[in-house]
Amino acid sequence: MTSHDQSISDPERIRALAHPVRLELLDFLADVEDATATQCAEHIDESVASCSFHLRMLHKHGFIERAESRGREKPWRVVKGGYDLRPRPEQPGSAVAVSEVASLFLTRESERIRGFLSQFQHEDHEWTEATTLTSGSFWATAEEAALFCKDLRNLTERFAGRSEDPTLRPEGARLMRTFSVVNPDPEAQR
Repeated sequence: MTSHDQSISDPERIRALAHPVRLELLDFLADVEDATATQCAEHIDESVASCSFHLRMLHKHGFIERAESRGREKPWRVVKGGYDLRPRPEQPGSAVAVSEVASLFLTRESERIRGFLSQFQHEDHEWTEATTLTSGSFWATAEEAALFCKDLRNLTERFAGRSEDPTLRPEGARLMRTFSVVNPDPEAQR
């Protein structure tokens, strides 16, 4: 979690993310400075009415905000900083809500990776060398695992600002995706 990330454990707020259209909208808005409902609809191939509804839901729960109006256009943008969904024992339902969103996120990322792999043979060698699919295992305490997770999240900080400001992107830069999961192995508990 970066210093700007906000920890979210409220089940209602977490569940606001548990919809594929909302996750698509957040992805798109994270990659552009701002966008109207019409621009969002064109990008994610959804109706403007549907996008407007889901944008309002994301706004209601604090994930996006209105950007500066452009004439009659009223664009949206993501709220600066990130968010870290965390269940809290004192908040009933928060673990279930995090699990629901994480499952949806896992499905989306798996589909994204499959899409990339389906055209992998067409990538230039330099980009295949810059790609990895890896897994590993290690024994750690809860504190060590939490620190490892924090380190993983902080790795992308060196690229901060490039989504919002294209002038910060070096020539030849491409939008890269990263996805990692760190969890205790349920099989090892048996």
